[in-house]
Amino acid sequence: MKPRIHPVSRPVVFRDRAGDYAFLTRSTAEPDMTIEWEDGGKYPVIDVETSSASHPFYTGKSQVLDTAGRVERFERRYGDAPKRG
Repeated sequence: MKPRIHPVSRPVVFRDRAGDYAFLTRSTAEPDMTIEWEDGGKYPVIDVETSSASHPFYTGKSQVLDTAGRVERFERRYGDAPKRG
């Protein structure tokens, strides 16, 4: 690898406030805030809106969409489209 062309990777805490979940990993991001982690060290922190702790797909709280009802409603509203020949 060429020297001095890659960004510096450092430990960073990603915190999901909605899911009350945080994890420590490495990142090239440079956040402004810091947080004291479980090991007693201070690390930069990045607040995220969604993580596996709060995303409906991973939590099992996802809603099933009624696609058949949507198609029927569309057909009732607009009827059969004229055929183009």
